[in-house]
Amino acid sequence: MAAHIGRRLRKQAATTAVAAAAVAALSASQAPGVTVDDQGGRSTGDATSAPDAAADDSATGNSPYYTDLPPLNSPSPSPSAGAGDRRAAEAGIPATVLDAYKKAEAALREKKPGCNLPWQLLAAIGKVESGQARGGRVTADGTTVTPILGPQLDGNGFALIRDTDNGVYDGNRMYDQAVGPMQFIPSTWEWAGRDGNGDGREDPNNIYDAALAAGHYLCRFGWDLSDQGDLRKAILSYNNSTDYLNTVLSWLEYYRKGTHEIPDGTGSLPADRSDDTARPGASPSTPRTTPPARPGDTRPGKPSGSRPAPGPAAPGNGGSDSPNTPPTTPPPTTPPTPTDTVHHLEDAGTGTLTAMAGHTFAERISTRAETETGKAVAKVRIRFTIVGDTDATFAGGESVATVTTDASGVAVAPALRAGERTGAFAVQAAVAGRSVKGVPYRATVTERAAAALVRTGPEELTSVAGGEFAEPVEVKATYRGAAAGKVAVTATLVTSADDPAENDEGPYFKDADGRTVRTLTGLRTDADGLLTLPKLYADDTAGTFLLRLTTAGGATLTVELTVEPAATPSPDPEPSTDPSTDPSTEPSTGPSQTPGA
Repeated sequence: MAAHIGRRLRKQAATTAVAAAAVAALSASQAPGVTVDDQGGRSTGDATSAPDAAADDSATGNSPYYTDLPPLNSPSPSPSAGAGDRRAAEAGIPATVLDAYKKAEAALREKKPGCNLPWQLLAAIGKVESGQARGGRVTADGTTVTPILGPQLDGNGFALIRDTDNGVYDGNRMYDQAVGPMQFIPSTWEWAGRDGNGDGREDPNNIYDAALAAGHYLCRFGWDLSDQGDLRKAILSYNNSTDYLNTVLSWLEYYRKGTHEIPDGTGSLPADRSDDTARPGASPSTPRTTPPARPGDTRPGKPSGSRPAPGPAAPGNGGSDSPNTPPTTPPPTTPPTPTDTVHHLEDAGTGTLTAMAGHTFAERISTRAETETGKAVAKVRIRFTIVGDTDATFAGGESVATVTTDASGVAVAPALRAGERTGAFAVQAAVAGRSVKGVPYRATVTERAAAALVRTGPEELTSVAGGEFAEPVEVKATYRGAAAGKVAVTATLVTSADDPAENDEGPYFKDADGRTVRTLTGLRTDADGLLTLPKLYADDTAGTFLLRLTTAGGATLTVELTVEPAATPSPDPEPSTDPSTDPSTEPSTGPSQTPGA
């Protein structure tokens, strides 16, 4: 015992020294998310600054995590380091795991370039959550050899999160557990899960899937991870703890200095966890012997990639004697959570949800959680899900958003942003973790419109009959004073100002086959609201003609076109009748010639 205590004290002293060194390194490098206060210490902000303050709103449910800090030596191995070198294994990242982080960064760079997600952040979180998938113990496709499960979140030293997936992901039908190398709780994985390795499944135990999901999770709400404040919020939303934030930032800075690839399965395992315990069968470094069903497993009548059948209850995790019999009641000593008291949801005064394509909805969805007697329930997670044939999203590009109710029981969803697909869709509000009646909201996306059209080209547009107009027609569309991009425009050569019918003479356009057309549809302004029409031609009819442009929203512009008569050719000169100029009548100056002379 004395030896154990001494070893523990020495390790704590070493950890303190490493932490101090990490603080100095971070301060010197001005790492994102870290500032220096008056005393030279780190000021990372209160954990409550994260938007998801409730335990089960975080990706991990605020599950325990590894607290080991980076070593003081360089992340790059020495030239003499061998394959079994402990320091090289501690600093390196297993090959498949590293590949998954880099592929996730590349995918987010394409999908959400404004997020600026560095793969080193995923590596830092993966180190803290699972020790890089337990040192890279993964199969060739990136799936962990055995499931990685956090302790059951039963409120006994951890957050209280009752089962939300019927044991599908964690094998526990009483309480949730964080799952996989990035430690997602089932209720978060349900909407955040991604298919990172292209096998058609979203498996939290696969490092490619989990890394891509973590990237999207960190990039929601439009966060820019190159910004210190947004980086801090994103990390805190993953696990709402300032100590967690500091540990992740330490590894982030360490990996930014450089790292190296090591073979799968050769990485070292962290030693210390934030809860300072190692529950049998529950620690991320000590997996249960009975794995849950894999997401994506199939059963008769169920398509591949859908939710699998529930796995058996976890031994020691509150399961019944029969693995196929779910518990009927929670332990009597467990107090009810706010979620348990919700009887129904009510609309909290949401107005009409209408927006133009590409624009943000002015109205936001508000939902109130109530007990059976109509009393407000605070601290309840409300999940808003966009359903229907639409490309509309919430801010940050996600189709699902989870918001915790405030003291008045109201949760306000993030702003909706319309895509390019017009028509109606729905947003469903439901209680996360409870099967109570939800509230559907109808939303409508209308076609892009312009309030005004103005000419941007030369004032006069002229051509001669039978010729072509030298200058094209150029216009700009605006809406509420701003450029109206991607607005549909129709151009018609009309009969007169009072008759919008298509003219059958005068100027015309040509189609792809060179045929005469006097109405053009399918035209759209560019991102700056500008539109240049195709070349105009004139037939043999001279006069003044009108080109009318119309848009959705009622904007109309009439452009005057002038066709001048073709020049009349000069007639050939008449023969002269003046004898003095007629060569045939001029007197001869030569000798007289007499016939026969």
